[in-house]
Amino acid sequence: MKAAMYENIVGKYSSPRIYKSKLRLWPDNTERRVPRWCSVDMRDGNQALVRPMSAEDKIKFFKLLVHLGFKEIELGYPSSSGTEYSFIRRLIDGNYIPDDVYIQVLAPAREVFIRRTFEAVKGAKNVIMHFYNNISPLQRRVVFNTDLEGVTQLAVNAAKVIKECGDECRAEGMNLIYEYSPESFTSTPPDEAIYVCRQIMDILAPNDGDKMIINLPSTVENLLPNHFADLIEYFISKLPNRERAVISIHPHNDRGTGVAAAELAILAGAERIEGTLFGNGERTGNVDLVTLALNMLVAGIDPGLDFTDILSVRSIYEELTGMTVHERHPYAGSLVFTAFSGAHQDAINKGLHQMKESGRKEWAVPYLPIDPEDLGRTYDSIIRINSQSGKGGAAFILETQYGYNLPRAMRVEFGKIVQEETERCGTELSYDRIFELFSSTYIDIQKPYRLAKYKFDDNTDRLGHSVVSFSGILNYNETEYLISGSGNGPIDAFFNAVQNLDISDYHFVSYSEHAVSSGSDSKAAAYIELKTPLGKTVFGVGLSHNIYKASIKGIICAINRALAADEE
Repeated sequence: MKAAMYENIVGKYSSPRIYKSKLRLWPDNTERRVPRWCSVDMRDGNQALVRPMSAEDKIKFFKLLVHLGFKEIELGYPSSSGTEYSFIRRLIDGNYIPDDVYIQVLAPAREVFIRRTFEAVKGAKNVIMHFYNNISPLQRRVVFNTDLEGVTQLAVNAAKVIKECGDECRAEGMNLIYEYSPESFTSTPPDEAIYVCRQIMDILAPNDGDKMIINLPSTVENLLPNHFADLIEYFISKLPNRERAVISIHPHNDRGTGVAAAELAILAGAERIEGTLFGNGERTGNVDLVTLALNMLVAGIDPGLDFTDILSVRSIYEELTGMTVHERHPYAGSLVFTAFSGAHQDAINKGLHQMKESGRKEWAVPYLPIDPEDLGRTYDSIIRINSQSGKGGAAFILETQYGYNLPRAMRVEFGKIVQEETERCGTELSYDRIFELFSSTYIDIQKPYRLAKYKFDDNTDRLGHSVVSFSGILNYNETEYLISGSGNGPIDAFFNAVQNLDISDYHFVSYSEHAVSSGSDSKAAAYIELKTPLGKTVFGVGLSHNIYKASIKGIICAINRALAADEE
């Protein structure tokens, strides 16, 4: 039953016809040219929202797009409603549009709509007049009940009206660019699209100095990205007077490959891209200009769009559109720079350390294709701790968030402690909880031994060697011991001072220290590794403004931890 149903479902669909360019030069093209970017957020994106933006929201969004560096911004469809018309007039009359920005307006290929659209932009300095009609065989048959000549004549008649109105606007000083979209381009035989576009160009782009935009929409994405590139290359190679046109693409994302299609189309000769921030738009959305631009940046190419504060861009976008950027959305998602895996965390940590220590300028950190700081993001969220995490993750957090740089061997031990806690609670650990574990395990260990009083003296013997003398009171629960001793350093002096106590059989293995904070209030952290009388390794941490005291506190901490372990 199910198998038969499945066969019936599969039989409903057929592959689109593939048009291969005989040249097929684009696969070998390595030139990653920066396209002209055109945002269609305020038209194509806005019309797809559950709650379309208000006029005030649109003004905020327009300012955001200008701030990001967009020079071509489609505002809307002024002939569709009084609201759209009034908003465009408000932007123009309120002088919101910078002198170097072109506003783009859309009109269907009908005279009444075209004239209304020209009225809407009267007085604007820079305008792209964008008109369209659907020319695909399916639309001709199902929607318009006409043939290729019918849709061609509709476009030609519209172009003549646009030329008439455009000449008047140019005479009044407007910088005007014409744009035509053969809608459903990828569902149309390319020679038929070329036939229509050629006639439009003869009217609107009669010479090389009067270029127009030919915009080729994937109105519904139905091709593999490489086949889309083939189609673009074929169109460009066959279009008469190609030098009179700027070839633009308008990819959608129905197959989930809008970004790939756009990138390959650039290799095939596309010069301009229409899309939206974070891929907003009808159905699965338009191509995502944020991802496209930052993919170029990662390749060492300046895209001309500024996403150095991407979290702010995301926040404004979400506020104004009511949409949510997915946690895994490239570059902008909350989790895209986050590693839970222990192996990944360790590699990232090592990579960041190597970058810092080597002074390397070119970015090279495992698992991070771009430096999060270049997008205004911090390293705070890179490492997050759950049961899959390892020693490197917890150590990274202690170092970057709290200033504790654990010795390598100690990282392994603390990593296991953190992992046991994640398995116990079954969830991710916060940074504060990780630090609590660290403090309770290595710092806040006051029993059974505690240093009550201490004094160090630095001297030089008759041979010129440094001698450190230690004297103090060491509490063992409620008992006080007066101890003193000398040695070649504070640790040696302390061990000599406790020769007559039960802790004399502990042996020093390793020591490291560093400042936890900078400035006059800086504290020293001392990491002590001891060998217990049973031959086991134990770590302790001492924290003090005095490095000598920090060392002794670290030793006592290690001893207390060893005694507690023996009692378990």
